[in-house]
Amino acid sequence: MEHFYLAALQMVPGIGSSRIKALVDYFGSARQAWLADRGDLFLSKCLDSTAYNNLLAQRDKIDIHKLAESIVKKGISLCSLLDDDYPVLLRNTFNPPYVFYYRGTLPTNDKLIAIVGSRKATAYGKNAATMLAAALASIEVGIVSGAARGIDTAAHLGALEQGYTVAVLGSGVDIFYPPENKKMLNTIAERGVILSEYAPGVMPHPGHFPARNRIINGLVRGVVVVEAAEKSGALITADFALEEGRDVFAVPGSIFAGNSKGTNKLIKQGAKLVDNVDDIVEEYGWQKKQDTQAGSELSQAERSVYNLLNYEEPIGIEEIVTKLNVLPATAAYILLQLSLRGLTVEHSGQRYTCTAREGIK
Repeated sequence: MEHFYLAALQMVPGIGSSRIKALVDYFGSARQAWLADRGDLFLSKCLDSTAYNNLLAQRDKIDIHKLAESIVKKGISLCSLLDDDYPVLLRNTFNPPYVFYYRGTLPTNDKLIAIVGSRKATAYGKNAATMLAAALASIEVGIVSGAARGIDTAAHLGALEQGYTVAVLGSGVDIFYPPENKKMLNTIAERGVILSEYAPGVMPHPGHFPARNRIINGLVRGVVVVEAAEKSGALITADFALEEGRDVFAVPGSIFAGNSKGTNKLIKQGAKLVDNVDDIVEEYGWQKKQDTQAGSELSQAERSVYNLLNYEEPIGIEEIVTKLNVLPATAAYILLQLSLRGLTVEHSGQRYTCTAREGIK
């Protein structure tokens, strides 16, 4: 039950990880701290008057056994700094969460890389994030991101194609945000892990995301920024990473694109430029798998269509028909085959881009 007493303490406004640690050190356990006499709590000097009064109020509201039953019923687990399976790199950061909630399987090593970036991502940015995530996951590197729209989602989906991914939320792990990512988050819970320091039921809030970002960079060896404006949450993550001594990588973008101003600036400031997965794996001596040469499996007709597409600007099916002099039904069939193999993405109006893959093109 100790985990649930830790969770209850963390739910008290004004009590964060440092105060939980102080209480546990003083009283010997979270249970003893929660059940402590009012006078003993006051004399401990672990809390200021506001947090002290908040704790007393919360003790009257929270039934620990009902809290535990509710968390277990939702299939949610807890991990604390006292546990052996607490992520090793996160444990050694400046302000690790004393306790967090998770659904899934925690990482068993520190072979983790974060991929973050703009919520309003372009086709280019999504392609880059997906390609890098899939290539890293294929050599058993876990991909960490924040499950937001745009680059985060592309990174998680790329990782799920090949292996393991970690989604760090700015809400409870039972909250699906953005709502369209519900299916993806459930898949991550089955094949990776969703984690958060916020209690079940807590809704996302702008103030939660900087704290979430510190956990993202705390878990990983390095952070890859793919598309970021000059002022963005991804750059905050990069700043946290530098403070914790993590490596920072950046994918370059067009000098005319607002979404690339932040990443290009990072490169100017010393972040390592990344245009393929080799730029990351060579930093850690990880072995890259031999290219599968998936492109060689394409038929001549499929390759003609694939080579006509690009990674950034969607091309309409009419243009494909005209340039290749094929029937619309033939072009549609080839595009469907390429899509089923994860090599193209359909956009509105029957327009298509190709999906970046290592070893293809």
